[in-house]
Amino acid sequence: MASAADARLSITGKLGLKPINTHNLMFYYAPIQGVVSYTALSINVMNPSLVLRIFPKRDITNILLFNTLVGSGLYLYNRPHLSSLSTKEKLLYSSFGAVTFSLGSVLIWAIVRSLVPQNVALCSVCGIGSGLAMIKIAKSYTDHVDSLAPKK
Repeated sequence: MASAADARLSITGKLGLKPINTHNLMFYYAPIQGVVSYTALSINVMNPSLVLRIFPKRDITNILLFNTLVGSGLYLYNRPHLSSLSTKEKLLYSSFGAVTFSLGSVLIWAIVRSLVPQNVALCSVCGIGSGLAMIKIAKSYTDHVDSLAPKK
């Protein structure tokens, strides 16, 4: 008879996800949640009226930004190029990277929004497209920096 842990492993394995444990929750699933929030943040900045229609009683910008910061910060914290640093330095550098990436993205979206015609679909596509492009560039960059780090 399979245990509950075996059932969870088989479900996550079938979906191509990592097993659920503390390390994976912090350094795999939280960054995934960060990407989802980052993508929603791109829509929120590029198309605030659309998000207000979905959430009329609450501005979710700060929630999305917080989740983006946590996800990207944990992603950076666990990267091999930071592994030889003290916890304090890893926290400092990963926080700086997360804040710089997230707020830089918000600034880029605000500029793009001022250049794009006020069309809900076009603004959404520009926000999501530019957000996914920036995620891809950031991942490629951190992979490159990791490749330069001494191997353990």
